[in-house]
Amino acid sequence: LVEKFGIDPNNAFAFWDWVGGRYSVCSAVGVLPLSLQYGFAVVEKFLQGAHSIDQHFSSAPFEKNIPVLLGLLSVWNVSFLGYPARAILPYSQALEKLAPHIQQVSMESNGKGVSIDGLPLPFESGEIDFGEPGTNGQHSFYQLIHQGRVIPCDFIGVVKSQQPVYLKGEVVNNHDELMSNFFAQPDALAYGKTPEQLKKENVSEHLIPHKTFTGN
Repeated sequence: LVEKFGIDPNNAFAFWDWVGGRYSVCSAVGVLPLSLQYGFAVVEKFLQGAHSIDQHFSSAPFEKNIPVLLGLLSVWNVSFLGYPARAILPYSQALEKLAPHIQQVSMESNGKGVSIDGLPLPFESGEIDFGEPGTNGQHSFYQLIHQGRVIPCDFIGVVKSQQPVYLKGEVVNNHDELMSNFFAQPDALAYGKTPEQLKKENVSEHLIPHKTFTGN
């Protein structure tokens, strides 16, 4: 097709027809726009990272294999503990598309209710993945996570900000403030807040039931 269009086939980017769209991020479909935006040096680092985790997955023993452990954790949460959803919470605006990407990779890949033989599965087939970056999620759905129902969460922190911003009069930059939230939210979910703690903070008696939440 490219030859008919007047392009030398040697200058065409190869793309196999058996690679599904959700697995194409490391193919020409994914790395070409990445290289146009950030340059090939970034693409090389990206592919090196993908290769590194591939090598880890294929060689590490199961008890130390990160992808295997994450997969087993999902099975445990969904099929044994009965938690149908998972929140993916990256504390970096640059990762705003990570949650919807994982949502497609996971839910489309594991969304069937039958086995490869066409037989109904005797267990739940996948989890509901959703998420938003940092404080965006805190001001939208964290209320349900804190006080509504149990939802396993993957908190993802970033050590070095791409664009640290210092506002006039502030001691720390915006990224440090964001990371403070990153560390505080898991603690709040783990330990909760008791009526006794709220009383010590002089919270009005009628508000205590609304501000109390159990940790897990």
